[in-house]
Amino acid sequence: QVQLLESGGGLVQAGGSLRLSCAASGRTVSNYAMGWFRQAPGKEREFVAAITRYQLTHYADFVKGRFAISRDNAKNTVYLQMNTLNLEDTAVYYCAADRGGWGNSDASVYDYWGQGTQVTVSS
Repeated sequence: QVQLLESGGGLVQAGGSLRLSCAASGRTVSNYAMGWFRQAPGKEREFVAAITRYQLTHYADFVKGRFAISRDNAKNTVYLQMNTLNLEDTAVYYCAADRGGWGNSDASVYDYWGQGTQVTVSS
């Protein structure tokens, strides 16, 4: 079993930045793909970014150029650097792990999920 714990969320003004962290425990996730998803109030969960076991990255169109996903396998941790945040980025952000190692935008391929961290962007 893999446990995922997100941190780094909070309240930020529009235009600001946050860095989310997702620490994995239970087993090493270096061979897993890791993804970030988000869910805003009243909306469905949506894909944000993913990084494969080979460090290939994928992004949703709405975050390209603003967000960056990375991983530190030595720390068993994945990060999401979020810049130029806007009001539409307000959501609960979830970390997920895919044993297959490739990951993608489909939430159903991910095997483990964290509890989420709230990101609120204010004007």
